[in-house]
Amino acid sequence: MLNKLQTLSSEVKQYLVITANYWAFTLTDGALRMLVVLYFHQLGYSPLAIAMLFLFYEFFGVVTNLIGGWLGAHIGLNRTMQIGLVLQVAALAMLAVPDQYLTVVLVMAAQALSGIAKDLNKMSAKSSIKALIPKDSAQSEQQGASFEGKLFKWVALLTGSKNTLKGIGFFLGGALLTLLGFQSAMLAMASALFLVVIASQLLLKKDLGKAKNKPKFNDIFSKSASLNYLSAARLCLFAARDVWFVVAIPVFFVSELAWQHHHVGLFMALWVIGYGIVQALSPKLVNLSTKPVHTVASQWGGILTLSVIALMFALNSELSATWVLVIGLLLFGAVFAINSAVHSYAIVALAKEDGVSIDVGFYYMANAMGRLLGTIFSGLMYQQYGLMACLVASSLLAGLAALLVTQVKVTDGAVTA
Repeated sequence: MLNKLQTLSSEVKQYLVITANYWAFTLTDGALRMLVVLYFHQLGYSPLAIAMLFLFYEFFGVVTNLIGGWLGAHIGLNRTMQIGLVLQVAALAMLAVPDQYLTVVLVMAAQALSGIAKDLNKMSAKSSIKALIPKDSAQSEQQGASFEGKLFKWVALLTGSKNTLKGIGFFLGGALLTLLGFQSAMLAMASALFLVVIASQLLLKKDLGKAKNKPKFNDIFSKSASLNYLSAARLCLFAARDVWFVVAIPVFFVSELAWQHHHVGLFMALWVIGYGIVQALSPKLVNLSTKPVHTVASQWGGILTLSVIALMFALNSELSATWVLVIGLLLFGAVFAINSAVHSYAIVALAKEDGVSIDVGFYYMANAMGRLLGTIFSGLMYQQYGLMACLVASSLLAGLAALLVTQVKVTDGAVTA
């Protein structure tokens, strides 16, 4: 095993370091979310009030992605990744205070730090891939894989494994709360993540992703038509998921179907794990060599839209609402995972080689904005109009994403407007 590691190229070794870093962060991210949800439920907070605790987490994700890409191009992706880890350690430490100091303001501030940390870490990890994949086309062809095929595979593996580990993090959060209690769980995760900070500092390249031509601050706004369309599609795609997934579904399960809270948490964790597995396997399920990326993305966006419409019809039938929602969520999750993987590949393929984090940061800013809007409207629409209204909004947003992505053109990793 040691001999195999020694024979790996420097790019692959860096990819493994980045992936391990991303995995460690993601475990704490999933565990933190579950710890906050379960602990504040114990304190008597309503589901909507708990969801609002994560408002700053999503809002600062928008800001971080917009500025973080520019920062990464200036100081290097290794540094932005490290900053993300350190901020997550600080957020966990903030929540380790005694109960009497654990106010809503403090929790929202800690979630804001965690949101900044998460998106710095994610932007850095995904931007790094483009710089690390070997681009020797002759060598790629001998190995039976094009550069584009490798890029899709590496992006899908990183993203899919992240989502699977986030689901495992949900389990971890519940276990830590039971075994250690809230404050001790925070200290344990902060200590473990601090060790990752030290290891990453020693192993990551110092100039990874640093732009040769330093971008100006106004370069954070994309001037590429394809990138703008793809970013708008990503916003709609994630809003289509979160407008019914974040608040409406958990509350509906508890209030209308009489599920226990731990059953909801377990189902959500398994859903995220399955979603991540499908995402990691998407290069085997989707062939990008025979059709343009925008065509594939639009077709899968149409399938996602139809899955939500079918779910609405099924809920209005005589079928069991429990089974309709469980099966519908599983179907939606699988199709959504493939959509997300194809979109994630497209942004890395579209991004400029020099200063890749600028384009990736702008794109994930749109991703975070979609999650923010989805979270807010999931609570508001469910409270005012119920689950069906959330599903109608989801189908419209998914359909809009499918239309927008038709304007995205990727040709051998280059942009055509």
